[in-house]
Amino acid sequence: MRNAKSVGQLLRRLPLVPDLIITSDAVRAQTTAQIVAGAAEYHGKVVQSSLLYHARPDAVIEVLRTIPTAANRSVMIVGHNPGLEDLVALLTGEQRDLPTAALVQIDLDLERWSELDVSTSASVIDAWTPAEL
Repeated sequence: MRNAKSVGQLLRRLPLVPDLIITSDAVRAQTTAQIVAGAAEYHGKVVQSSLLYHARPDAVIEVLRTIPTAANRSVMIVGHNPGLEDLVALLTGEQRDLPTAALVQIDLDLERWSELDVSTSASVIDAWTPAEL
């Protein structure tokens, strides 16, 4: 809980508050997302997706492909490993260890979320682990 609050405070301070937060429907992920949202002063809806529960990268990509782009340029996914670590590696070519409450900022080379696929070029902008917060 403390780490989730620290992530939210970091998002607010940088400022990197996302336009949209999507979380797995697992209780722990939902709780984490709500704490981050509160600490970040995020005013949008935290959307739950059962597709993110222990999702592999292709499932996370499918969730992201459904996002309307106009109002949602930056999106936070709150989910599970190894799926999120695998997604970061697949899109960026960088293997990152993502302990609970880790945060990775990724830049995707696309105009619309519907364009996202496994071949989309992406790069890690920055990453934070709870120990660094």
